[in-house]
Amino acid sequence: MTVCREAITHRPKSNFAYAVDEETIQLRLRSKRGDLDDCQVLVADKFDWPNRERLDMQLVRRDERFDYWQVEVEPEHRRLCYAFLLTAGDETLWFTEWGFESADKNELPTAGTDRSLHYFEYPFLHAGDVIDPPDWVSDAVFYQIFPERFANGDPEIDPDGVEEWGGRPAHDSFFGGDLEGIIDTLDYLADLGITALYLTPVFESLSNHKYNTADYEQIDPHFGDTETLSRLVDAAHDRGIRVMLDAVFNHCGRQFEPFQDVIEHGRESEYVDWFHIHEFPIQFEPRPSYDTFGFESYMPKLNTENPEVQSYLIDVATHWIEETDIDGWRLDVADEVDHQFWRAFRQAVKDVKPDAYILGEIWHDSRPWLRGDQFDAVMNYPFMYAVDGFLSDGSLDAATFADKSNRFLARYPDQINEVLFNLLGSHDTARLRYRYDGDEHTVRLALLLLLTFRGTPCLYYGDEIGMTGGDDPDCRRPMIWDEARQDRELHQYVSDLIGLRADHRPLRRGSLTFSRDRCGDGVVVYRRSDESSDDSLTVAINRGDAPISVPIAGDGEAGTVLFTTDGDVTVGESEIELTGQSGAVWR
Repeated sequence: MTVCREAITHRPKSNFAYAVDEETIQLRLRSKRGDLDDCQVLVADKFDWPNRERLDMQLVRRDERFDYWQVEVEPEHRRLCYAFLLTAGDETLWFTEWGFESADKNELPTAGTDRSLHYFEYPFLHAGDVIDPPDWVSDAVFYQIFPERFANGDPEIDPDGVEEWGGRPAHDSFFGGDLEGIIDTLDYLADLGITALYLTPVFESLSNHKYNTADYEQIDPHFGDTETLSRLVDAAHDRGIRVMLDAVFNHCGRQFEPFQDVIEHGRESEYVDWFHIHEFPIQFEPRPSYDTFGFESYMPKLNTENPEVQSYLIDVATHWIEETDIDGWRLDVADEVDHQFWRAFRQAVKDVKPDAYILGEIWHDSRPWLRGDQFDAVMNYPFMYAVDGFLSDGSLDAATFADKSNRFLARYPDQINEVLFNLLGSHDTARLRYRYDGDEHTVRLALLLLLTFRGTPCLYYGDEIGMTGGDDPDCRRPMIWDEARQDRELHQYVSDLIGLRADHRPLRRGSLTFSRDRCGDGVVVYRRSDESSDDSLTVAINRGDAPISVPIAGDGEAGTVLFTTDGDVTVGESEIELTGQSGAVWR
């Protein structure tokens, strides 16, 4: 057996080599699954090569094709020079920037040779290299609110033609939800255990969703005003709840004053370079003669490479933090905006509020935006799809779910994994209960995954009381406030799960490791471990109809059950028996 060279991957200054803190560098290496018997790394200061050290790397993740090895290094002088020593069967290789070289496992490279110049390097560990998302986000449980559909607290500001609360929405429906309504329901959210809110856009717009902004400097009059938002943020903060707003900076609305000026004055408009206009006069149909979100003519794309646009939008972002003390921005269509704008945006926002949370809406691999210079995290839709694949449509068995999850977790540094925005639905997707055909057991298992998995969980409003709805606009139904129509047992279940997460640090800040030897076709088992508290919990999900026994002995677990989905769990001396379609958490 020899090392599969084609599978070996390492990249300096990436998710394979990054700063954990100002003293520590995390090194990772990828190899073919099951290929290596051993993986070590030789580390040293390039100017002090004789004082070198060989460290064992740990196999921390495995997906369908690859193994991922990892080790933390604390270079004495913040400089790091390193080479990997790979063993498979009878073959041992050095792996450096120059490729592969045969090696004697018991010998080290000779000091002072040119060979040391071929090693990988982390040239110098700067404080600015450290990826440092806001500390509070790791402990947060978010709740997404679509303001127009959550609660009507001030009927006096309702738009014309408002419909009766509770009806099925059309794309152009208005029901009168507003910021005052959110203020009125903060005690409900606090009692549920929510510690952070994500509000979809609140700025002036003609639509119910407000993603076509007409005025970034005004709260929509049907939602309230600046004073209302300030009271909302203050009242939320009084209850220990943070508030994040939605920044729609990829595009604006057709009614945005600079775009109206371009419509009126054409090439002579002082704002013509604020947009991407292809021809004049401007045409809206059949396709717009300017770049837009999708091909929606009412959402013209902003030219964020224009210094005037950059200055305007960044001033908007910092203004609302300074004016109302909001705690972060969710960035709409973030992947279609240029990277340099986001770098400037981050610098300005963090200067005003260092612990503001910057969250990008990206639905796919987001490594280019998560290097510590742009976003703190992204919306983790891959997590939602993996959960659906395992629990809803059955396209993923337990092993494949673990493989996919490990692959996703290997994409990013651990600091980012801890604050990835995990969700099971949003205003852009069919609701959880709808996708799961109303199956209560499956919904509960999905929520157990959400609130015990690595990352920061977010509930979509109403999912905790069993609301349903298909694709947009059906997923945006008005919140049900009549308790007689709410699933109160599900509400209690969600509240208990949030409490479990709050009470046990490993569920908020611990590493996640799948127990592959305990995973079956329909059973996922993973451990959440927190080194700082020397504590760990195990989570098991049985999606199948038949009961199944999960071993608990042999790894220090005492078998103390902390949570179950249905209360019916049998604890033996060395195993826990889960009923069909159930889950449990134990120490």
